[in-house]
Amino acid sequence: MNKKKHMFLKNRYLLLLDVLSIFMACAVTYFAIFTEVVFPVETVLVVGCLYSAIVFLVNRAFGNYAVAWQYSGTSELIKLLLLNFLSGVLLLLSIEGLVFCLPNLDNLRRANIVIIMMTTLCMVLYRLFFKEIYMSRKGHPRNNLSGSEKSKRVLIVGAGDAARLIIADTAQQNNDYKIVGMVDDNPAKVGKMLFGYKVLGTREDIVHVCQQLQVDIIIMAIPSAYAEDRQNILTLCNQTKCQIKTIPSLFELMRNPEQKKLIREVKIEDLLEREPVLLDNKEINQLVNGKTVMVTGGGGSIGSELCRQIMRFSPAKLVIVDIYENNAYDIQMELNELYPYNKPVVLIASIRDKERLEEIFEEYHPQIVFHAAAHKHVPLMETSPREAVKNNVFGTYNLAKTADKFQVEKFVMISTDKAVNPTNVMGATKRICEMIIQCMETISETDFVAVRFGNVLGSNGSVVPLFKKQIEKGGPVRVTHEEVTRFFMTIPEAAQLVIQAACYAKGGEIFVLDMGKPVKIYNLAENLIRLSGHTPNDDIKIEIIGLRPGEKLYEELLMDCEGLEKTANSKIFIGRPQSLSAEEMEIKLDMLRSVVETSDDEMLRSLLEQIVPTYIKDNEKFNRESLAEKGQTERVC
Repeated sequence: MNKKKHMFLKNRYLLLLDVLSIFMACAVTYFAIFTEVVFPVETVLVVGCLYSAIVFLVNRAFGNYAVAWQYSGTSELIKLLLLNFLSGVLLLLSIEGLVFCLPNLDNLRRANIVIIMMTTLCMVLYRLFFKEIYMSRKGHPRNNLSGSEKSKRVLIVGAGDAARLIIADTAQQNNDYKIVGMVDDNPAKVGKMLFGYKVLGTREDIVHVCQQLQVDIIIMAIPSAYAEDRQNILTLCNQTKCQIKTIPSLFELMRNPEQKKLIREVKIEDLLEREPVLLDNKEINQLVNGKTVMVTGGGGSIGSELCRQIMRFSPAKLVIVDIYENNAYDIQMELNELYPYNKPVVLIASIRDKERLEEIFEEYHPQIVFHAAAHKHVPLMETSPREAVKNNVFGTYNLAKTADKFQVEKFVMISTDKAVNPTNVMGATKRICEMIIQCMETISETDFVAVRFGNVLGSNGSVVPLFKKQIEKGGPVRVTHEEVTRFFMTIPEAAQLVIQAACYAKGGEIFVLDMGKPVKIYNLAENLIRLSGHTPNDDIKIEIIGLRPGEKLYEELLMDCEGLEKTANSKIFIGRPQSLSAEEMEIKLDMLRSVVETSDDEMLRSLLEQIVPTYIKDNEKFNRESLAEKGQTERVC
């Protein structure tokens, strides 16, 4: 039995009440009119049956008897009024046609209007009455079934439709929540009763209300709020000792329409002062739909999300290439379940193996390549610099040459902010990768581009999962330096912008993603501790351990000489390409090959300095200068 039919059967009592209301309105109205003559029983029956039939058919046709009225709001009541108006018009028109058969009806046109108004009033009143009774039994503070001593006292931030959904959800789930009220920034709502609960004040009153009413949980019901507002409200909530929950943003709901839980924990992503990404789906569809797309490193954090986003636009075939079979298997199983009729091809291969790459390109002929495979961990690459060069530099070179040989349409490489004025081997190798991409553009029909962005929350090796593990163990949370800052964005946001940037690619560009405001890692650690229900440096200590080899205090997204150009997307910019001939690049790569074959890591670093003039081996000196100036040091590219 489907849900609508089930709800209609539950509402059969409302239908019965509607019919009784109609006959009662007819009887009362006609009795008032025919005080001195015989009561017109025949007229009451005809009009009552006719009006009942019209009301039933109209409301059934528009699904009004499938509404869960205990969770209804303004929109449902407006719909009920409009349908009753339509039913009333149909009744009056029908009676005009019956005047010839029943002459008594001719004198009752005004009485029929009164009947329509009385019936409508009754239908609205007892629906509201039953809703109030239901809310009182389920979740109203005056008679809360779960209002035991163990129930959690809840304050809702926001008194709009989202708050109504939360109230309905908590009532339906019959969980241990006892809603004590709401706060809202709209002064017109303050002090009024909405959805059965009082609006107790504005956001500025959150701390006071929580203390006065002994609130345990704050639920943020503001899915469409600007990032700056969310950040401000979360800051106020963090001044309380309450657990903070929220509902998914509109962006999150659109990305995960199958999401079942309405209320969830506040995630660190919610603390980023960033607005949702607005994509041009038409352009992306033209880029991806019906094409064969390859993603290298497709099992990694960014690579796997690229695969998820690409599959939304129905490629002819998605080819996932990764050297680590466990990650590749995970994304394969996930996509096989979601897209059983367009399963991806998952291949285990290393981008260092040029012959294997050519085999893959020969068989599948990808038209678009997203290159996300790389060694990215800064401290590990400091101790294994030759591996960073082999994988990042020569792996990218192999892939780029193969893409050129098999006439790929677009080649998009994932770069990093660490490639800008690098103070570590990983950043230097990624800068060389950017140079390779720009050189290939000068000799190939393929559009070669790079997309540069900072850290992504939740990626493998990022600070957030590490901090969470340290918090679970009771601390301490280890931060490298009190002043260290990083740019952050979410994994889905990064992947979506990479695909959008590919739409703008004409060849040779370095696309720079707008990362928003840099985040101080110390503040990030404090927020994570608070979100876990603890007090920083009281319940869980924050320990400063010092910067690791190759790390910067401040990251940059653009070198001084690159400049910026705007694109159609406000979050994507283009860095001006730097000129370097293919012949020069080949000479530099030959030099790198020779040094990599030796075991001299120091010689390798010296050569990286020659190839990447902005590379600084002495990151300690760079950080001292940055700290002294509280900004970024200007250098000539």
